Amino acid sequence: MPDALPWVVVVPVKATTRGKSRLTVEGLDRVALARAIALDTIAAAASSPAVGQVIVVTDEATLPLHASDIPGLRFVPEGDARGLNAAIAAGMEAAGDRMPRAALLGDVPALRGEDLAVALRAASGVARGVVADAEGTGSTLVTAWVGVPWSSAFGEGSFAAHRALGCEVLEVPGDSTLRRDVDTADQLRDAAAFGLGVRTAAMLG
Repeated sequence: MPDALPWVVVVPVKATTRGKSRLTVEGLDRVALARAIALDTIAAAASSPAVGQVIVVTDEATLPLHASDIPGLRFVPEGDARGLNAAIAAGMEAAGDRMPRAALLGDVPALRGEDLAVALRAASGVARGVVADAEGTGSTLVTAWVGVPWSSAFGEGSFAAHRALGCEVLEVPGDSTLRRDVDTADQLRDAAAFGLGVRTAAMLG
């Protein structure tokens, strides 16, 4: 399979009033922090040399305004979708299957575009792929090649669930910023050691 085709990356973002309920940092507004994390993730994906289009699936009405400085985004309403995988499926339906596609969770604030490109280049050789999070039990990225029907199983124990769906493990370095998803203050502190995106870093001072 060639590796020159640009990827479509779908990023689901919960409404910030509901997102990141476990992320509590003293002195910081959780809603604003969740939005900053999502925007830094989206910006990193849009900057990746392997990515041709970023589709953001959300019902957060103000997110397009906050993301106005990130070029080339497409927003798809979550609508009646129920849950993360349904929201991603809505984005994939909008994307079609004529380009390789990936779902990236919107909580990777230390992500660098080149680290995402490394994973997507590895994914150009497989029908379906998955990247494990730092703990090795969750997933931060799932991929499907051109024409391959989309399926995902994000949630508790998602790495094993994606393997059961036929996803091959995409070998990325252990210190890849792609593996540093954030749900808790401890994970945010770990991600900060890799260098956070500008919005999240500004909130943390």
